[in-house]
This record gives sequence, C-alpha cells and structure tokens, in this order.
Amino acid sequence: MKVDIQSIHFDADQKLLDFINKKIEKVGTYYEDIRSIDVYLRLEKDAEKDNKTVEVKINLNHNPIFAKEHSSTFEAATDMVLDKLVAQVKKHKEKLQAKG
Repeated sequence: MKVDIQSIHFDADQKLLDFINKKIEKVGTYYEDIRSIDVYLRLEKDAEKDNKTVEVKINLNHNPIFAKEHSSTFEAATDMVLDKLVAQVKKHKEKLQAKG
C-alpha cells in the first residue's frame, strides 16, 4: 500500500510526516484491497485556531473513501480523520461481505 503525503502552503517536517504515515498505515489492517492513500495537509490562512486541515482519500478497487477534518494541530486532525476512515472502511468491507 502506497501512502502519498502532500503539504499545501507549507513544508511539513519529517516528524509530522512519520506520525501521519504511521497512523494512516493502520487503516490497511482493516481492509487488504487498498491500492493507495493520498493525504493532503492544508494550512488555512484563517485567524481561527482550527486552521489545520487533514484530507485523506483511500483509493480502493471500486469507489474511493474520503474524509476531512479541521483542528488546531495536524496530529489531532489526523486522529479524528482516522476514526472516520476506519468506520468507513469497516462499513465498506461489511457491504462487500454481505454481497459475496
């Protein structure tokens, strides 16, 4: 499974990239047919505290799974988006098992 992380409007440090990579790879334990995962880190220009956005797109053989979260830190947004993704992946897997 290939994980591609892109930081938009800033340069992410290696510690953040390693943290996100480690967290995102856990999604692969729930479903084996994931081809790749695209992660987009955005630093919004708002004056708000929750100006850090993490968007994740999981590319499956069929439909992609997408989740997006805002938070005051990229780590917190990653944790929140991971919870959403795991729920979506489990639901997708259950649908496939019900059909098959």
